[in-house]
Formats: sequence, C-alpha cells, structure tokens
Amino acid sequence: MTTAQSPRTVPKRSRARTFIPLGIAAWLVLEIWLLTVVADVAGGLTVLLLLVGAVVLGAVVIKSAGRRAFRNLTETLQRQQQRQPGEAPETGTGSTGNGFLMLGGLLIMLPGLITDVLGLLLLIPPVRLALGRYAERSLDRRMRAAAVPGSLGDAFQQARMRQPDGKVVQGEVIRHDDERQSPGHPGDEGPRPPLTP
Repeated sequence: MTTAQSPRTVPKRSRARTFIPLGIAAWLVLEIWLLTVVADVAGGLTVLLLLVGAVVLGAVVIKSAGRRAFRNLTETLQRQQQRQPGEAPETGTGSTGNGFLMLGGLLIMLPGLITDVLGLLLLIPPVRLALGRYAERSLDRRMRAAAVPGSLGDAFQQARMRQPDGKVVQGEVIRHDDERQSPGHPGDEGPRPPLTP
C-alpha cells in the first residue's frame, strides 16, 4: 500500500514579521536624530538631565501604579472572603487603568523623546480611559469573531491541532469500556514490559 504525500508548502511570511523590524529601526533612527537635535540646541548636559529625569519619573510612576494594583487586588480578595455564600458577586468595579499607567512609566523610562511624550500622554486619565475602552471593545470583537461552535475546550483543541505547521490530523478514538477483560479471557496477557527504543 502506498501513501501519497502532499508537497510541503512554505508558509507565507506575515506582514508583521516584515514591517515590525522596519518600524523599530525607523523609530530608533528618529529617536537618535531628535536627541542630537536637542543636544545641538540645548546642550549635551540638558539631554543627559532629561534622560535621567525621565528614568526617575518612570520608576516613580511604575512603583505607584504597582502599589495601587496590589492594593486593589488585596481589597478585592478581602471583599470576596467577607461575602456570604448566597450573595451575588459585585459587578461594575471596572479597571482602574494600572496597566496603562505601568506602560506609561515604562515608555517614560526608555531613552528617547518620542517614548517620553507617549508615556506622558498615558499619564492623562481621559487618554487612559479612552484607550481602555478601545482595548476592551477590540478584545470583545476579536473574541466574538474567533468563537467556534462548542465549548472553550473545543476552541483550544481546534487551535492546538493547527499548530505549528498547519497540518491537521483527523482521527477518532473508539473505546470499549463495556468489554472489560477478565483474568480468564484469552486476550489477557498480563502486564506488559515497557517499550524500549
């Protein structure tokens, strides 16, 4: 019996794998150019003070956002422990934007003027709120689009079957639990030794 093998197809390179390295390179060149322009206008010491100040400010923002997130988590756990067994869980507490605060602090810490401006924008509460709503809607839309009939386990199984090379192996497992072998059954050979390579 011969089996026909389909020719191996090379997957196409995604656009993200092409444009992300180019975008990072362009961003780095722009950051270095802006730092040299500011150094020519204001002096090298000013640029050094800006970079050190940005690192300190970013660290303070990340530390305060982390403390706030830990405090919120502690309060939530305490409320859940104090809740009575028949009581419904609280809803509507919402996100406080600690993730965007930490991201803002990280962007401020990175050396460069563009990342500093983006990080400072993330410190403004209306900007964080708008970005949080956009991220929530986007995630909700993607989850609805990726919904497969069945449970979450089915979706996980579907995703797992198609990775990493895209091949899908179809199969069926048949299990005969009602035909248990008894000690006198002719198919009973006792324990089998482990398989060795």
